Amino acid sequence: MKPLRISIIGGSLAGLFAGVLLKNDGHKITVHERSCHGLAGRGAGLVPQREVFQILRAMGIAHLAQLGVVARERIFLDRSGDIIQTIPEAQTQLSWDGLYEQVAAQMAPADYRLGSQLGIIEENGDGPVALTFADGSREEADLLIGADGIRSRVRRMLAPSQAENRYAGYVAWRGLIPETALTGSSSFLLERFAFYVAPGDHALGYLVPGPNGEIARGRRRYNWVWYRRVPEEQLHDLFTDIEGHSHPVSLPRGGLSPERREALREDALRLLPPPFALALAAEEAPSIQGIFDYEAPAMVRGRLALIGDAAFVVRPHTAMGVGKAAGDVMSLQRHMASAGDLRTALKRFESERLPVGREIAAFGQRLGANAL
Repeated sequence: MKPLRISIIGGSLAGLFAGVLLKNDGHKITVHERSCHGLAGRGAGLVPQREVFQILRAMGIAHLAQLGVVARERIFLDRSGDIIQTIPEAQTQLSWDGLYEQVAAQMAPADYRLGSQLGIIEENGDGPVALTFADGSREEADLLIGADGIRSRVRRMLAPSQAENRYAGYVAWRGLIPETALTGSSSFLLERFAFYVAPGDHALGYLVPGPNGEIARGRRRYNWVWYRRVPEEQLHDLFTDIEGHSHPVSLPRGGLSPERREALREDALRLLPPPFALALAAEEAPSIQGIFDYEAPAMVRGRLALIGDAAFVVRPHTAMGVGKAAGDVMSLQRHMASAGDLRTALKRFESERLPVGREIAAFGQRLGANAL
């Protein structure tokens, strides 16, 4: 296949993975990210799956997998904080923001455009897709890849009548604190992947590298997650920040008022094992992630293709969101490299990845039902 002009909407990990691999194959790539400052600092912990290690090798940065923290075992706590089950299963955890920064560094600045917000998509039959951006700039693409996540604009173009996410009935409160904040009765959590599961509550925590990839003791961070049931009619208020702005699917760090943060801490003391409650209390700026489901009826139409969360929003219990995105990208790259034309490549890509996305989505829904 001759080199193509490829526009990628969304500059998180899925979009960057696609940008790096397809650029390496000789295509002309432009990744558009609407954030003006990039996405560093927005992520938390990441439990990498096989596909993540594979795509790091394909990009020539496999050494990043060594910059992880290993939990030597999994433990389950009861309400009092005692360990009721131990599973000797080692696992590596990475830092999402550290991985993002290293992958973004593989992109030339001219190919990774920050503050670039998509305005209009115009399809022209068999001709290139025409894109207009909020600043008035225009671009033509032989292939438009939607890597724009849970609120994908490209998804809405590809499947306008089946583009809505479905709320799963609960949210994830998230925090990321220095490991030194875990002292006394909570320090035993540090080298382990810890869980607490009770009706309506599911908490977990694990270590990840420090803000600059540090893995030495005392320099790492502790990532905690607390899943809680919330009625859908309360989401608007829950996702409204201290300045009165309501966010569609989450509340970012720094958006919680002191009063709401204190109420969260009081809830944790009442409902969680003491070690988890202490970890939660140490976070000054917790965030909230709404848990949603979405399964695309198709991943391809004409010169449009979806990858990552734009195609399938899977629940975080699977720890497979980034791995699924990596698998999508490697499949797309492989079929584009082997097929003689774009239409054949996209058809093969969709045939391979559509059932995978459906399987992972169903798996996440089963895990969520069991956890809460």
